[in-house]
Amino acid sequence: MNLIDPLRTHFGHPSFRPGQEAVIRALLEGRSALALFPTGAGKSICYQLPALLREGTALVVSPLIALMKDQVDYLRSRGIAAARLDSSLTSAETQSVHADLRAGTLKLLYVAPERLSGEAFLDRLRRAKISLLAIDEAHCISEWGHNFRPDYLRLARVSAELGLRPVLALTATATPEVARDVCRAFDIGTSDHVQTSFRRKNLHLRITPCAAPDRVRMLTQRLVEPASRPAVVYVTFQKTAEEVAARLAASGLPARAYHAGMKPEERAETQDAFMGGDAGVIVATIAFGMGIDKADIRSVFHFNLPKTLENYQQEIGRAGRDGLPASCELFACADDAVPLENFTLGDTPEGPAVEVLVRRMLGSGDEFDVSRYELGQECDIRPLVVDTVLTYLELDGLLRPTRAFYESTQVEFLRPEAKILEGHTEERRRFLAALFSAGRRGPKYLTLEPEAAARQINETRERIMKALTWLEETGAIAQKPAGLRHGFKLEANAAGQDPAVVAARLAELFSKREQRDAERLAGVVAFASAPGCITRRLLDYFGESLEEDGCGHCHYCATGEPAEMVELPATRVPAITAMQREAIGSLAAEGHGSLATPRRLTRFLCGLASPATTRARLTKRPEFGRFASTPFSVVLLECESVLNRAG
Repeated sequence: MNLIDPLRTHFGHPSFRPGQEAVIRALLEGRSALALFPTGAGKSICYQLPALLREGTALVVSPLIALMKDQVDYLRSRGIAAARLDSSLTSAETQSVHADLRAGTLKLLYVAPERLSGEAFLDRLRRAKISLLAIDEAHCISEWGHNFRPDYLRLARVSAELGLRPVLALTATATPEVARDVCRAFDIGTSDHVQTSFRRKNLHLRITPCAAPDRVRMLTQRLVEPASRPAVVYVTFQKTAEEVAARLAASGLPARAYHAGMKPEERAETQDAFMGGDAGVIVATIAFGMGIDKADIRSVFHFNLPKTLENYQQEIGRAGRDGLPASCELFACADDAVPLENFTLGDTPEGPAVEVLVRRMLGSGDEFDVSRYELGQECDIRPLVVDTVLTYLELDGLLRPTRAFYESTQVEFLRPEAKILEGHTEERRRFLAALFSAGRRGPKYLTLEPEAAARQINETRERIMKALTWLEETGAIAQKPAGLRHGFKLEANAAGQDPAVVAARLAELFSKREQRDAERLAGVVAFASAPGCITRRLLDYFGESLEEDGCGHCHYCATGEPAEMVELPATRVPAITAMQREAIGSLAAEGHGSLATPRRLTRFLCGLASPATTRARLTKRPEFGRFASTPFSVVLLECESVLNRAG
C-alpha cells in the first residue's frame, strides 16, 4: 500500500521519519504496536494517518487538555474532522462532539484516561465504530515506571472488554522494563515494538554545578543572548515559577510564568503568547510542554533538578525540533534533592491507614460501590494513593471493578418539558414524566439521583441513564453529573483473606515504590555530578549504547569538563533548634488527629498536605512547611522523639 501519497496530501510531509512507517503498517494490518520514540520524533503521525485510512473514529487517550487542544487545532487546520472531550468544553460543545461520534463523522476523538471510567461514555463507545485506540504517555501504564497512574492501568481492561483494537501505545520515556510492561498489557508482539534512538545530535547538553543563590544570575546571563530564545525554563514549584519569571522580567527579558495554579484562561493566554512569539521565555512547572509542537525552541533550562531522568529526557526533547542547534542546560544544585525526596517519602501511606482502607473494601459485601474521595477523607490518604491501593487489590485478584457512575446529576431543561414529552409513545411519555417527577426541583436545575429514581418509579437504572443520555444528545437537556462512585465485586479468592495480611503486603509494595523513587532521584544526582559524555550516560539509562567514544555534541565532549566527579553545591541545612523542637511539641500537644503519628506530623511540617490536614484547615497555619528544606528523615526523627516523650 502506498502511504507516501496520503502522508503528503493530509499532512504535507514528503517522507516518513524513522520508525513511523513500520508502526503505521502494523496498525493498518490490525496489529497493536508500541512506538517508543524520543520527544519530537513524530509520534502523533503514527495514529493520525491510520485514523484517516481506517473506517471509523480513532480514540486517542491523552493526559492534558493543552495537548488535546493543540492537536485538535492542528488537525482541523488540515481539514481533518477531530474533536476533544474535556472539562473546558461547554455543555453545547460536549453535546456536539457526542452527536458527531454517534453520526460517525469524526476521524479522531481525544479524551483523558479518566473519561473511560464513566458508564455513559463507555456506552457511547459500544455504539460507535472505533478504528483504533491510541494511548499517549503509555509509560503511565506500568506500575514500575516513574509516573504510574492507576487510570492508565485500567485502559488495558477497557480495551479488552470493548474490543478496541488495534492499540497503539506511545511514549518517549520508557526504560526496557517499562516497555515490557506496556507490551504485555496490550499483547504487543516483539516485532511491533518499534524503538528509535534517543540521541538528538543537534542538542548541546550541559550540566553546570551551581549554588542556589547564583542560579537566577546565571540564567539571566544565558537568556540575554537573543540566540538562546525562545526558551523554556523548568522549575519544581509554582512559587519558584512566579519568582524566577518576575526577576527575569525585571531584567528586561520577555518572561512569563506557567503552572497548574493559574486560572485556565491565564495558562491558555500564556501558552498562546509563547507559541505566537510574544513571550520569548516561559518559566514553568513540568505541566508545560506536553504535546506542544513549537519547532524553534532554542534553549531548555532546568533551573531545578528534575525528579527523574525520564522527566529530563522528555523535557530536553522539546528543544530544537526544527533540527537546528539548541542548548539544554541543567543548573545542578544538591538543595533540590531535599524537597523532591520529601515528596516521595510523604506520598507513602502509613500501614494502619492502608489497613483501614483494605478492611473497608473487603468488608463491604459481595457487591458495593464507593467514592474514592470519601475513602481518602476516611483514611487520610491522598486520592491518587487511594486509587493505587484499589488497583493493587484488583491486580491481586481480590476485587473486580464493575462500573463507574455518578450519584446524582443536575438536569437543565433546554426546551420546555411539555415539548420534550411530545412526539413519544404514551408509555415513553409516562416514563419520562415519572422520571422528571422523581427529582428535586430547583430554580435552574432538576437534581436526579438515578439509583433512588429507579426504585421510586420501578425502572432500571440502565433505562434511566440511556434516556438521559439520549435527551442530552438530542439537545433537550444538559447535565452536570456529581459524586463519582466506583462499583466493585469481591472475587471468589477474597473469601477468608485476612485484611491485616493483605494490608501488610500492600504496605511493602509502597515501601518498594518509595525505595525505587529514591533510587531514581539518587540517579539524577549521580548523573549531574559524573564526568564523561552526558549523552552516553543518558542513553545508558534507556538501554541504548553509544558506539563512538563520545557523542561530540555535549559540553564534556566539546570541552573535556568536568574531568572528575563533581560534588554539587549545597546549602548547609541548620540543625533543628531547641526552640523549634519546643514548637513541634506544642503543636503535637494540641491533639489534632491528623497530626497524631510521627509520619503525619512530619508530612505537615515538610509542607505536604493530606486530606485530613486540608479539611481541618491546618495548612493555613505558619507551622505548615516550616521544614520544607530539611530532609524528611531528619524531621521524622524529631517528631518520633517529641511524640514518644509526650506519650
